[in-house]
Amino acid sequence: MEEITSQKTHVLVLPSPAQGHINPIVQFSKILASKGVKVTILTIDFVCKAMLLDCGPLINIESIPHEAIPVEGVDDFLEWFQTLMLEKFSGIVEKFGDSEYPVKVLVIDSLITWIIDLAHELGLKVAAFHTQPVALSALYYHINHEDSTNKIPFDGSAPVSLPSLPLLEKEDLPSFICETDAYPTVKRLVFGQNFNFKKADWLLFNTFDMLEEEVVNWLRNQYSIKTIGPVVLPMYFDKEYDSSLIKPHYETCKKWLDSREIGSVVYVSFGSLASLGEKQMEELASGFMMSNSYFLWVVRDTEENKLPNDFMSKASEKGLIVNWSPQLDVLAHKSVGCFFTHCGWNSTLEALSLGVPMVCMPQWADQPTNAKYITDVWQVGIRVKAGKDGVITREEVASSIKEVMEEKKGVMLKENAIKWKQLAKEAVDKGGSSDKNIEEFIQACNALN
Repeated sequence: MEEITSQKTHVLVLPSPAQGHINPIVQFSKILASKGVKVTILTIDFVCKAMLLDCGPLINIESIPHEAIPVEGVDDFLEWFQTLMLEKFSGIVEKFGDSEYPVKVLVIDSLITWIIDLAHELGLKVAAFHTQPVALSALYYHINHEDSTNKIPFDGSAPVSLPSLPLLEKEDLPSFICETDAYPTVKRLVFGQNFNFKKADWLLFNTFDMLEEEVVNWLRNQYSIKTIGPVVLPMYFDKEYDSSLIKPHYETCKKWLDSREIGSVVYVSFGSLASLGEKQMEELASGFMMSNSYFLWVVRDTEENKLPNDFMSKASEKGLIVNWSPQLDVLAHKSVGCFFTHCGWNSTLEALSLGVPMVCMPQWADQPTNAKYITDVWQVGIRVKAGKDGVITREEVASSIKEVMEEKKGVMLKENAIKWKQLAKEAVDKGGSSDKNIEEFIQACNALN
């Protein structure tokens, strides 16, 4: 009987239209669906065609049609998306209201807090799903609650000391705090998610209790939060995770990795958004060639023209360059000994969950703070140091790889990485902290019927 009851709970999921935000919320949707919840993902045609992964047979997709996107650039696109969604949202909820399964709960990406008031007006409960660590929310909490008598030096003029967080230098702070003008809409949404904290009925974080124990306990005193991650793990271990989006690359990567020795390969990826300068790409390319390790480097199509002219032919003996890779499968492969990463939260969690030490090269947003935790708190990686011109030299790239792959420190980093891998698995296993929190969330949703 319980299964039939839970089927009547209909959860509408609204992701932010960016690849790094879509993947974890889709994985969370799969977990809910696997536990008997009816899940519909609400998106737009552009996202459906360009980004949305195969959601599997248990999840419905409601896609809003639209004319050609009339804008260019991240900021204008997000503004356009917000306008379109606010215009269409009520009609979609009302349509489901006339069906066998009316929507009771809306799960939103935490950047989409602009929909909360409307959702509440329509009688829905709202869960805000955070694709960044709890530490970031604690940091933004302090910015939003700062009073004039207690000025915190967020301009980087002095280290920032806050309850439950490590001491943060300027280089450890999220880019939105220090760089004021780069992406005004993105910045508004990032800060908005915290101004609207109190409005959401649940706050869900893609992390686990042990990973951010101190800051999780601190923020729980301010808000009702639930850690539910790493959401990628249950689906991966159940093999529901599907790496077939671009199958030929999977076979190419696997065959190449299979031919390498255990722990001999550096996996390099800077995510779906980071754009590096030509000089930096040249230094990276030379640094990988100078190192004593093989490398598998994901270079997106849009970045390929920044590589040195003869690099592809020179690198063929030592490296494999692809424009996409099945990242979880690569990180789980026994030949991979190190992850050279931009420290996006998804990549960070995946490396921790699969026990892979890291070389950190953060670019923007939450990445500098994630790098601080990777190096100083969890002690599973090291951070490359940029020169005065902001460029990381080839020598720095090669020596950082050597430190992780060949030196004594690398042994310690690997041991710590294996420890976090075990703790991540415990959190999502039946009865673990994240598993319990997901079950509690589903029970609360069921109680609305």
